[in-house]
Amino acid sequence: MISLTSPVETWAHRWPAGLKLALLCAATMGLFASQQPLFHAVAFAGCMLLYALPGLVFLMLGCRRLAGLWPFLAVILVWHWWTDAPQQGLVIALRLLTAVGIANLVTMTTRLSDMIEVVKMLATPLRVLGLKTRALELAIALVVRFTPALAEKGGHLVQSWRARSRRRPNWKIIMPFTVLAIDDAEHVAEALKARGGL
Repeated sequence: MISLTSPVETWAHRWPAGLKLALLCAATMGLFASQQPLFHAVAFAGCMLLYALPGLVFLMLGCRRLAGLWPFLAVILVWHWWTDAPQQGLVIALRLLTAVGIANLVTMTTRLSDMIEVVKMLATPLRVLGLKTRALELAIALVVRFTPALAEKGGHLVQSWRARSRRRPNWKIIMPFTVLAIDDAEHVAEALKARGGL
């Protein structure tokens, strides 16, 4: 669900990365302050409004990122319907959608280098204690960068399956996806080693 910076320039691109991450933390905590479906429906509508303000292209890009949540939402809703707690399921589903939507909005409007600078600043006390934080900074950068890349490759595997079989994709797709992830990890490790490592 984490995306790369959007090429569509928005008002949020000009905000400091630290401020956006702080607002993200506050908004996420605020989502747990209520168990009312109406509150979470309004919060989700507000999130979608933030996507719509920069224009249709930005909105569609954001919606495509959120579309990958549908299996999790389906499981949550079906389970809570089955356990006779549909309102709780609706609250959890809306909370998940809103939280991921806001987080995705932050990554779409913030350069990776800016987020790493925030991590460096937050890790300053650890460096004062003599701990090396470069690995932490690099790990965060790799997660933000490669999560959408792996998601895209997973989508390609699903399309390949559908092109070769009438059956729906199942657990058998996990092994080739794992091999792809390991292959990418090996290439990244070799590139890091060639540049001096950590």
